This record gives sequence, C-alpha cells and structure tokens, in this order.
Amino acid sequence: MSEIRSGQIAIIGRPNVGKSTLLNALIGEKLSIVSRRAQTTCHRIMGILTRADTQYVFVDTPGFQTRYGNALNQVMNRGVRQALAEVDVVLFVVEAGRFDERDRAVRQLVPSDCPLIIVVNKIDQLKDKARLLPFLADLAREGDFAAIVPVSATRGAQLDELLAETRKHLPNNEFLFGEDEITDRSERFLAAEYIREKLFRLIGDELPYAATVEVEKFVVDGELRRISAAIVVDREGHKAIIIGSGGETVKRIASEARQDMERMFGGPVFLEVFVKVKSGWADDERLLKSLGYE
Repeated sequence: MSEIRSGQIAIIGRPNVGKSTLLNALIGEKLSIVSRRAQTTCHRIMGILTRADTQYVFVDTPGFQTRYGNALNQVMNRGVRQALAEVDVVLFVVEAGRFDERDRAVRQLVPSDCPLIIVVNKIDQLKDKARLLPFLADLAREGDFAAIVPVSATRGAQLDELLAETRKHLPNNEFLFGEDEITDRSERFLAAEYIREKLFRLIGDELPYAATVEVEKFVVDGELRRISAAIVVDREGHKAIIIGSGGETVKRIASEARQDMERMFGGPVFLEVFVKVKSGWADDERLLKSLGYE
C-alpha cells in the first residue's frame, strides 16, 4: 500500500484564467462561483478532495489584482499572499496561448522554495492547436517549474495527470480533514456566494463590482433552510438595476440561487433576497470585515 499524503495546494493566477472552474472540476462540486467576468472570486475558498491514500486541500484565491488599489482589492491581494505562505504546492493557472506581464507579476509572489506547477488551462479554446507545443516550450523558459500540465477544466481533460503531479509534492501527513468533507466553508457562506454568482451572471456589464451579499438570517428548521440575504450596493442607481422592472431581476437571482442551494444542501430552501445601499463599502476596511472579507 502506498504511503498516505496530505497537504494544502494554492490555486493562483491573474483574473479570469479559470481558477474557480478548475477547483470545481477537481472537487466534483460547485464550491467556487464562476462567471465570465474577471474577479468573480473575492474570498479564499478551500476545496477538499480525498482519494484512497491522498487528501488534496485546494485553496482557491481571488485573481491577483495589479490595476486597482481600493480596500477591497487590497484585502483580496492580501488573501493571495497569505495563502501562498501556508501551502505545500502552488498551481499557477495560465490561459493557453496567453502569458504576459500580469502573469509574471503573479509568478513573483510564489516563495522560491515552494513547488510550482504551471496549469495551462483552456486548451480546448485554443483555435490553432499547433500553437500549444511552442507555447509550452516558451513557458518552460520562464523559470524552474516542478511541472507544466495542459488541461481543460470545463471538459475535465488532463485532471488526473494534474493530480498525479501534485501528489508528488505533498508531505507524508495524515489527512487534515474528515474523508467526507469537501470544504471548510459554512452553508451560510456558500449561500451568499451562490447569490453573488447569479448577480454577476444575470446583470452582466451593467453592474460594477461594487456589490456584495450579506446573509442576515440563516435558520435550519428540520430539512428546511430559511435564508434572508441582502445584496449590498454602493449607489441607489445600482439598486434599481438589480431590482429590475417590477422586481423581475432580483426574483430571478433569488430563484436560480435557491436551486443551487437546494442541490448543495440536499433539502428545501426558503430564500428572501432584497437590496440595500451602503455607500463606499468597497473602500472601508472595517465594513469589509463585517461583510466577511478577511
């Protein structure tokens, strides 16, 4: 029997390279929210995959932001740095065919003594497949990496190969979590994240990033969960966009989020969603802490 290995693995990269999609594909559950918009992930999220002799504890991080310096982005960047200081292996996700100074800036954050695996994601979206091998060769010249693994997170391609490479660098530890656990996050946290995902997906480019979700009530009554949540925005104009004509937009956000919650929680959910204004919330560190930002 092979030795037991267990450890923490950070998933890092610039915004919108598919980090959260990769985590969900590896775990086989929808833990980290995704949308086509960059910077959808705002919190560190831990996803746990347990195999017979290995426990992979993945830490999905927000995309490291180099362009904007408000308090929210500073908090998210701090979360990336903290994650890197605590892990055994780093998965550095890049987009197939694209590698530039933004990626290099993220690369510089990784401690020199930490094994670094480059995960080349979205290989299925590379129109000219002949570009892949030269691109991988160019990446290899960017530094000394433990491995370079091309994958498609959306199609599940090459994920077993990625896990095998990752396992080589995990310490010989007992499991850090129970074998049936898939995340360290609470149902309350996941409920807020599902609402935030629908907000980004349904509103699209109309809504700036100055919106978050605050769960004000989460009560478990037998198999039923009663949840009341506020979408917090920066301006009255944003509130009107989210509510929509006749309240249709916020109703749809609530309906679609509730369906995700019921699948994850395994029972019925009564969900109430409303919108409130807290001006300047994204640039107020005390308010960010009250909203759950670390």
